Amino acid sequence: MAFYLVTGGAGFIGSHLCHALVARGDGVRVLDDLSTGHLENLPPGVEFRQGDIADPVAAQAAMDGVDGCFHLAAIASVERGTTDWTGTHRANLSGTIELFDAIRRQGSKLPVVYASSAAVYGDAQTIPIAETADRNPLSAYGADKLGCELHAKVASHVHGIPTVGFRFFNVYGPRQDPRSPYSGVISIFCERIGRGSPIAIYGDGSQTRDFVHVSDVVAALLGGMALRPADAPVFNVCTGIATSVLDLAHLIASLVGNRLDHTFQPPRAGEIRHSLGDPTRLRATLQPDEPVKLRDGLREVLAWMASSR
Repeated sequence: MAFYLVTGGAGFIGSHLCHALVARGDGVRVLDDLSTGHLENLPPGVEFRQGDIADPVAAQAAMDGVDGCFHLAAIASVERGTTDWTGTHRANLSGTIELFDAIRRQGSKLPVVYASSAAVYGDAQTIPIAETADRNPLSAYGADKLGCELHAKVASHVHGIPTVGFRFFNVYGPRQDPRSPYSGVISIFCERIGRGSPIAIYGDGSQTRDFVHVSDVVAALLGGMALRPADAPVFNVCTGIATSVLDLAHLIASLVGNRLDHTFQPPRAGEIRHSLGDPTRLRATLQPDEPVKLRDGLREVLAWMASSR
């Protein structure tokens, strides 16, 4: 049995990871400021510490006695990065550096598996997007995530800290709160279409996304911890399957048996038209199971929402 620190462990992805770790018999410590996470997301037996990842005292104390760290704490909002540029930078990049520096000061060479984002690519010109594609982030969030990758290389090459990064595409699944400004389109559509409310589609609806179920993300994170590499690799976490926003809405409506009530709104400024990842490198390295099919994943989200009402 190992003992892991999960930063942001009370959040959407983090809590699913905590459940998976506990289920296989590992010990878990969570560091979370509860700005977006919820204690009820956590499984029994988890050691919880409320704190700020960018606080050196909290970061250092959280590292004590663990065998590795899954770093998921972040403010995953492009809009918040625009309105609170400094604050989100502190959480997303300064907090990551603080984490690495806590390990450096400790001298333990603890492995770190961390969340990056497809936002590092910006509006990619070549689809599907491989890890070798140009990184041209168009948001503060994307820029900070790219910064995390660069500092992870420093952590590995200068300080000998093994790191693995994962560029998440559009993650969805149960416990993604549709009322939160951080939620993705799937949770919002499922909630509104499920109760027969109208939805707004920005643009013509033909923009595409690569939707990946949270269980596939957790599998990648667990696999990444087993690598312990020296070269700070980064992998896409995606399905390689593109789904348009309009097709997504129609699929959800068919699953709940409701007529789709939608309006088209002007496109949002700066929105990326097409985002589709290439999972080849991840599959070759970690050899994961086949990804959850979108239809099956949507059924799970809808069932969770129904049980939560």
